[in-house]
Amino acid sequence: MFTRRQLLKRSSLIALAPTVPGFLAQLAQAVEAKRDDRILVVVQLGGGNDGINTVVPYNDEGYAKHRDKLRLPSDRLHKLSDAVALHPFMRAMADLFEKQRLAVVQGVGYPNPNRSHDVSMAIWHTARFDRAEHKGYGWLGRALDQLPPQSGAPAAMLVGDGALPAAVIGRRSVAGSFSRLDELAVQNASARAAAAADASNDDLDAFVRRATLDAYTTADALSAAAARERGKATYPANPLAQQLGMVARLIEADLPTRVYYVVQSGYDTHAVQMDTHARLLSELSGAVAAFVDDLTEAKLAERVLLMTFSEFGRRVAENASAGTDHGTAGPMFLAGSGVKGGLYGETPRLLDLDAGDLKMSVDFRRVYAAVLRDWLKIDPTSVLAGHFEPLPLFSTTGA
Repeated sequence: MFTRRQLLKRSSLIALAPTVPGFLAQLAQAVEAKRDDRILVVVQLGGGNDGINTVVPYNDEGYAKHRDKLRLPSDRLHKLSDAVALHPFMRAMADLFEKQRLAVVQGVGYPNPNRSHDVSMAIWHTARFDRAEHKGYGWLGRALDQLPPQSGAPAAMLVGDGALPAAVIGRRSVAGSFSRLDELAVQNASARAAAAADASNDDLDAFVRRATLDAYTTADALSAAAARERGKATYPANPLAQQLGMVARLIEADLPTRVYYVVQSGYDTHAVQMDTHARLLSELSGAVAAFVDDLTEAKLAERVLLMTFSEFGRRVAENASAGTDHGTAGPMFLAGSGVKGGLYGETPRLLDLDAGDLKMSVDFRRVYAAVLRDWLKIDPTSVLAGHFEPLPLFSTTGA
């Protein structure tokens, strides 16, 4: 006998709706439908990325002053302008920038910044500053609530392990998650049998089993669809790249999901930052470039936008442990064929700080407003609870 906890844990998809089995059954029938809608892929850089050593203000006098052990040699950087450059291990994303397929937004943050991981991440996820305002719903969840249902398909999907991010939780829209495509077809035959055995019962245990059975049915359909449309691009051998490769396969299989979400963790670099940060940025750069190349080859790049964010940046000055502590503003990246490539926001001034931190030049809600209005074609005003002037990040604007 399987418990509710065991059955839910074994489900390949986690659907958040009062009518879970019906939703999943509809999805199983809908996965082959053609879709032309634009898609957003969010890459969360968990832990607080050091933006100063990511988009490096290499000509700023303050860089040498505040960074001794962590200063990157200028002759190894990938220059984006006379003022800033990408980390030496980000060659692949520098190539995207040269091709006008990468937008770099500098100095992104929010007023009265908070250095707590949980608090700051909640602000980025919900675009609200306290729970009474967001009531547990995320900015993307609220946005997707405004769209008509798409044949019961999950509006948003986390690809990878862990809980669903608050960003995709909506009042009506449904979000799902899974970790591996090859686990979608049959994850546990005994759980499938247990679900089928009690599918006719009416108690709560039976409800969960029916939901699980429908999840397996949906998983089979998704797995078959994804297997028919495997991307040909070569992805680096790291978890982030493999997750983005799965996202590409699902997009190529015409799964009508509008938002995909992946997480790369490890950016909380309080000590011995240099090697760890280089590895993370190398993985990010290679994964993003492979993903864009994959979709370009599949002639889908015009439909897909990839966006990165981190809950905060790091302090300008390195610490005594050859690392950096929690800071405030930092860069965001947006990649894809529909992006108006270039630099946005003000170049950080490392001798003009706010109590040791970078001064914010772009409110993150201006980036969200642009993504909502000009990419997803959703009115950002109600989602963001106010007007935030969208940055001109895309070749076409307006809802």
